[in-house]
Amino acid sequence: MNDLDLLLTPEGRALLDEVRDTEPARELAVATRLRRDHPAELVSAALGQARLRQRAAAKFGAEDAGRMFFTPNGVEQSTRAGVAAYRARRFAELGVTSVADLCCGIGGDAVALARAGIRVLAVDRDPLTAAVARANAEALGLAGLIEVREADVTAVDTTGYDAVFVDPARRGGRGRIFDPEAYSPPLSWAVGAARTAPRAALKIAPGVPHEAVPADAEAEWVSDGGDVKEAVLWFGTGAPGAVRATLLPGPRTLPGRGLPDPGVRPVGRYLYEPDGAVIRAHLVAEVAEEVGGGLVDATIAYVTADELRPTPFASAYRITDRLPFNVKKLKALLREREVGTLTVKKRGSAVEPEELRRKVKPQGPHSATVFLTRVAGAPTMLIGHPVP
Repeated sequence: MNDLDLLLTPEGRALLDEVRDTEPARELAVATRLRRDHPAELVSAALGQARLRQRAAAKFGAEDAGRMFFTPNGVEQSTRAGVAAYRARRFAELGVTSVADLCCGIGGDAVALARAGIRVLAVDRDPLTAAVARANAEALGLAGLIEVREADVTAVDTTGYDAVFVDPARRGGRGRIFDPEAYSPPLSWAVGAARTAPRAALKIAPGVPHEAVPADAEAEWVSDGGDVKEAVLWFGTGAPGAVRATLLPGPRTLPGRGLPDPGVRPVGRYLYEPDGAVIRAHLVAEVAEEVGGGLVDATIAYVTADELRPTPFASAYRITDRLPFNVKKLKALLREREVGTLTVKKRGSAVEPEELRRKVKPQGPHSATVFLTRVAGAPTMLIGHPVP
């Protein structure tokens, strides 16, 4: 029996409830006590699963994570629940009622799709992973909408489903895989599978080169809480070649309009830092137009303007000082203003934020943000404060 089989027994489920809030520092003592009444392998499995559930709470929320089952890779590679729910809503809005979820992992996306009222065929070739996905569908009361199949996704017939969703494995034995053709299955296979369905979505790494995006796909970059999480290639949306950036929670979506690169202009009173999804989608020009600004440098994704025009697609800062890069001058300025909390941001600079903090030794009751960047090609420090 594997760990999952043990945990699905009545004794295993009861033990999981008992150890769910066990702190890491107390694991040894708890394990020693429980082994007096339970098999050692079951105690180890329950404590290991409790650790995974605690880690998974950040992605799935405490309530769902406390009922679901996980593998170490499943926690690491699964989609954050809010991102999966957004994608499921898009499918539903497109009129999709059934999806073949290929490379389903532990079933996080299948759960989101089912909660959107969509019938799901969830497929994974790894026996344990498929079993965990099945257990999660049952644990969350969604087994009626989710069929889990252990199979090679390249051999699965998706005929009869409204849409295909493919989340290829992007990690191997040596870590993260950057070449889309080294995904498992390769991106080219996933694109071929997408083109056979009325609708499709392919989840890929957000750093994918734009030239790798098929001409008949809509490309969407998604961030959650300011962190870029993924890129998605959509097929069958009626918008081939379209580009968009979506910020969660919200959602707030910025569509591309094919604008030329913004011009470079002198640093104004405000600096805008576009969201990472906006940058990855190459939509900085759209933000610049929205705020009436230009770039501080032709190669840097910072937008500057003289007026404040709040936008959900960029964080605004009021700039108080502009200095050539010089650590001594920065240290003197921060000491004069009694800045003890210093946020360091960089773009186009080789200086590491922690290294700069150590050198300037900020002290005092006030706070500030310093941007290490280039302005018209020259290494520059911009000091300011976030606009509330």
